[in-house]
Amino acid sequence: MAGSRDGSFDSSSQSDDSHLFERRHLEPIYDTFLCPLTKKVMRDPVTLETGQTFEREAIERWFRECRESGKKLVCPLTLKELKSTDLNPSLALRSTIEQWTARNDSIQLEIARGTLSMSSSEMDVLQVLKYVQRLCLKNQSNRSVVRNAELIPKIVDQLKSSSLMVPSKALETLRIVAEDDDDNKEILAQGDTVRTIVKHLWHELSRERAEAVSLLYELSKSIVLCDKIGSVNGAILILVGMTSSQSENVVTREMADKTLKNLEKCESNLRQMAECGRLQPLLTLILEGSPETKLSMTAYLGELVISNDVKVLVARTVGSSLINILKSGDMKSREAALKSLNQISSYETSARLLIEAGILPPLVKDLFIVGPNHLPMRLKEIAATILANVVTFGEDFDKIPVGPGRQTLVSEDVVHNLLQLISNTGPAIECKLLQVLEGLTNSASTTKSIVTAISSSGAMTSLVQFIDAPQKELCLASLKLLQNISPYMGQELADCLRGTSGQLSSLVKVITEDIGVTEEQAAAVGLLADLPERDLGLTRQMLDEGAFQRVISRIHRIRQGETRGNRFVTPYLEGLVRVLARITFILPEEPDAICICRENNVAALFTDLLQSNGLDNIQMVSARALENMSLESIKLTELPDLPAPGFCGAIFPCLSKQAVISGQCQIHRGICSLKETFCLLDGQAIEKLVALLDHPNERVVEASLAALCTLLKDDVDTEKAVILFMDVDAIKPILNVLLERRNLRRKAVWAIERFLRTEVIAIGVAEDPNIITELVDAFQHGDTQTRQVAERALKHVDRIPNFSGIFPNRN
Repeated sequence: MAGSRDGSFDSSSQSDDSHLFERRHLEPIYDTFLCPLTKKVMRDPVTLETGQTFEREAIERWFRECRESGKKLVCPLTLKELKSTDLNPSLALRSTIEQWTARNDSIQLEIARGTLSMSSSEMDVLQVLKYVQRLCLKNQSNRSVVRNAELIPKIVDQLKSSSLMVPSKALETLRIVAEDDDDNKEILAQGDTVRTIVKHLWHELSRERAEAVSLLYELSKSIVLCDKIGSVNGAILILVGMTSSQSENVVTREMADKTLKNLEKCESNLRQMAECGRLQPLLTLILEGSPETKLSMTAYLGELVISNDVKVLVARTVGSSLINILKSGDMKSREAALKSLNQISSYETSARLLIEAGILPPLVKDLFIVGPNHLPMRLKEIAATILANVVTFGEDFDKIPVGPGRQTLVSEDVVHNLLQLISNTGPAIECKLLQVLEGLTNSASTTKSIVTAISSSGAMTSLVQFIDAPQKELCLASLKLLQNISPYMGQELADCLRGTSGQLSSLVKVITEDIGVTEEQAAAVGLLADLPERDLGLTRQMLDEGAFQRVISRIHRIRQGETRGNRFVTPYLEGLVRVLARITFILPEEPDAICICRENNVAALFTDLLQSNGLDNIQMVSARALENMSLESIKLTELPDLPAPGFCGAIFPCLSKQAVISGQCQIHRGICSLKETFCLLDGQAIEKLVALLDHPNERVVEASLAALCTLLKDDVDTEKAVILFMDVDAIKPILNVLLERRNLRRKAVWAIERFLRTEVIAIGVAEDPNIITELVDAFQHGDTQTRQVAERALKHVDRIPNFSGIFPNRN
């Protein structure tokens, strides 16, 4: 008798514990059951002419090896030469072996079932599971044997084992049991088995995850189980994650991908995959599915919340198809297409792809068309939203045809239609259409066309009225549009705001409302700041409404840090400063403006704002405002009351001493201060302006230089002003402006000519060849005024003869 069921006597088989279970509790095995060549139980025994019996496959291999080596064909046992290689089936022996095998398998299955039912050791359970695997792999029909023995539920129970090895082996065994066997798959579909399998996808052991994925792949070949797997919460999510997870090996990732492809058979699974970012299957159905399927998938696409990368994929894959549905589909299909296009048009790259695919003409047509098959207003709102999205990111709209006669979005007729639609619809669509116009005015190439159309339609008054809209989004859209067109229609816009409708008051209220800082406030203050700063009527109305005091209060609160971290703070603060600077343009005509500036110490505020590092516009506007205020200093300066001379002094003036007045301004010759007379000598204003002369932004330098030059004008004591400039080291920075800022040469030459009237400075400049070269160049190539000033400067340093004493002044 042989020592094992399969007759394997080699040492390697003795150490393989996969046979330990099979070596127990068997009927005796007879030597005649074993093939002499393989030492294993035969399945298809055949007999040679010598009477010896072998496994068919083994003896055929023996014959083949003999022929290949050139040896004679002999019997492996007797070594007698064979006259014939005919193989005679040994049917009786085969039948006996099959009966013996069946009896032993039955005994083994019963033992296996008992082992899996009781609290067996890990070793015993593993041996049983390996036995079941070998049994199924031996013969496909054995899978039904395992099923009939009711082993499958017992194996499923092992998935909940606390052992480290048993669950993984159980998953592997179930996969083998289920291979190509629908009945076994049906058993696994019952109860909570699939949910239990899915849980193993989250296991910390990679081998267990891999086995779970492999089992799910096998089960997903069944349409019934596809639906069952997809219904388990999180199953598709984890599978999608595994396809791209670097913590999984390549085989596991590929198996997860193949499983998902099988799960695509169920429409509900496709939706889940789309939600998890695996959108390609859904997109494929939109392209290739039946009309009903296309509609269903398109409608679902419109409901999804998708990432920007996925929006690009969708636009690139099905953008053209969705646009075609928009052009020719029935109303239900067009609605689904609009909702999907709305989703993917909200990202720049995908919006540009839709423009390239031709989305503009059908959108414009759907918005304007009236009559049969026209869109209801709720769908026109979606169309307007899509159009607003794409114009935000696109460009060259003056070159893309959208209607007959190669009309574009910025053609006058199209803009007129948009404006008319705005006037005849509700707030929701009005808001979107205003956003369309705002988007079109974000580009200089298209803004002028929009401005022309608005002007010719007389729509400015209507657009301004939206400032009072109770809907915040509608108000914001109008503010941003008006801000964009204000550089082109500023005076017309200012005239509308000055009217009796109260929009200016509404604008000021929005700006100064104490609600933090919103986008609406930033847009409102930007609009007001962009209006013509020298419109005295508008500024006076703001003065009458107390707008400037509220603006000052908001600036102080922002500078105290009450609204940090808000992305609208910077543009809002910049707008507030620009609005406040308006008051400095009416100082000569408005005593009330002077009072407000004094009461709120506005000059000191602008002086402090000069140090707003990184906020170039605020620094520039503050310097310009200080220039305007400094020009008023000479008028506001209080001239001191000099004491009357004594009796002798009145008769003999040479005997009187000049009175000394303390606190007198050297430049303005009176009592000055930054707060009351806006004198730049106070509050270190000069030093802060000088510090900005080397600013990288030339506009900041220009404004700072202009403010400093107010202290060198003819109506002040220029000689003392120059001395003061020397004391604060301001001469060299201004000379550097001449050398380094060619665009600011006119103002720099003017200031330097004033400096050169002082002999000490003239001597120093005369020795600097670079300064002389720049002055000569200004004299030769500057405009008329610059050449005249440069000529006087060169005379101060004796580079041009001074003939004033020879030729009389002919003027």
